[in-house]
Amino acid sequence: MLIQWIMAPDRKGSCCCRCLWWPLTISFIIASVFQGIQSQVVMVNDTVSGYVGTNVTLHCTFINPLPNVKITQVTWQKSTNGSKQNVAIFNPAMGVAILPPYRERVEFQKPSIHDGTLQMRQLELEDEGPYICEFATFPTGNRESQLNLTVLAKPTNRMEETSKQLTANPRLKEKVVVATCMSANGKPPSTITWETRLKGEAAYQEIKNDNGTVTVISRYRLVPSREAHRQSLTCVINYQTERVTRNTTLSVQYEPQVSIEGFDGNWYVKRPEVKLTCRADANPPAYKYTWRMANGTLPDSAEVKNNTVFFRGPVTYSISGTYICEATNVIGSQTGQVEVNITEFPFTPTPTGQTVKSGDSMFSAAIIGGAVGGAVLVLAVSVILFVLLRRRHHTFKGDYNTKKHVYGNGYSKAGVAQHPPMAQSLQYPEDSDDEKKPGPVGSISYEEEEDDEGIEGRKLSTKYEDESKRPYFTVEEGDRCGYGEDRTLGFQYEPEDLPDSLVPQNDGSFISKKEWYV
Repeated sequence: MLIQWIMAPDRKGSCCCRCLWWPLTISFIIASVFQGIQSQVVMVNDTVSGYVGTNVTLHCTFINPLPNVKITQVTWQKSTNGSKQNVAIFNPAMGVAILPPYRERVEFQKPSIHDGTLQMRQLELEDEGPYICEFATFPTGNRESQLNLTVLAKPTNRMEETSKQLTANPRLKEKVVVATCMSANGKPPSTITWETRLKGEAAYQEIKNDNGTVTVISRYRLVPSREAHRQSLTCVINYQTERVTRNTTLSVQYEPQVSIEGFDGNWYVKRPEVKLTCRADANPPAYKYTWRMANGTLPDSAEVKNNTVFFRGPVTYSISGTYICEATNVIGSQTGQVEVNITEFPFTPTPTGQTVKSGDSMFSAAIIGGAVGGAVLVLAVSVILFVLLRRRHHTFKGDYNTKKHVYGNGYSKAGVAQHPPMAQSLQYPEDSDDEKKPGPVGSISYEEEEDDEGIEGRKLSTKYEDESKRPYFTVEEGDRCGYGEDRTLGFQYEPEDLPDSLVPQNDGSFISKKEWYV
């Protein structure tokens, strides 16, 4: 610091330096002290943590660049609900003092005017909270810093199996607790999961204790069944970075599940040494086996020993039938059965690499072959009918029941003469009472009548006087005149009068069915 001296004359005219010296000195001291205060620091850890029952160290040091500043005392205090409680004190002149309830568990590591590091043993949950490290100095006053102590609690983990005996009952579907997993008095709380192939569900519960710890409980429920017997159930507890597992194996009681062994499908006449054995899957094990046949008592050659039936002597047809075994345990009884068939000759196994078709497979093959053959036959018949109908459709048009037809415009078989050419124009007679219809040749009309004998006749009204020159004739007239052999006649009937024995042609002519199929 640069100090400038100001010279001022006194009353006698001489300079007086003493008049300004004292104010400048005080300013210098104040500035120096302020700068020293700014550089004084109490160094502590921001956060310290430890588990219950372990030891922790609370570091605290004092940086003092001013050699004229005197350290008078180091004090540790705990802040509780806004108030401060003394924990430990170090005084260079009077020594160390540890206050209760920390007297047996707290000590200064290396007490000095620059180091107030404290060591705390056997942490308790109540030790958690903010702690203040304070240095008392003269003449600059007190300097302090605060740290937070966190106390963790490792939980106590355990798994309990249900005390109730689990019993499978197919008629009941109620879920029961089979195991309970607990992580007690943890801080922070644990998480619990389950690992198993069982089909159940887990329920969770958290209990907050007065000391700040948490107890986590998980219960696993399922429906007791035979499949759940001897299945493993694992509880997984995760706390901080630790993973703890507890496992158990379930024991479920259930009634017997029965099966019969011994019949291999190859029991033949005179085969020696055959037997049937009753197997029961049960918990607890079956203590009683009862044999019988579906149609009555066992054969004379059968000998029962516990769960096995032995047949004395060679096999005969008399031992065939349905055998039933009933197994019983403390839960209940169940039965199993087997059908025994006796053959005359033994079954010969198929050599390796060869296959033999069984009766069922051959029967199936025959069914499949018949179905395929039937389908092919139906398809062939359908094709033939389609071809014939299509050919018939292209050969003639009309209906076999049509009775009106026209001669003279069609054709007949080979050797029959052609009819005369048709007229180019068609005319209708004026005196016709029926519906006017065009004729194939000339201008002609007619009326239909019935005589007393019921024979249909036609009354012609025409300008032709010579009947041989008429362009068309009726069937009767054509037959009488003999035109059937020499020429093709042109004649027509009403549709409702067409004989069933005639077949219409594409050009409108008709021939008899007898002639058509010749």
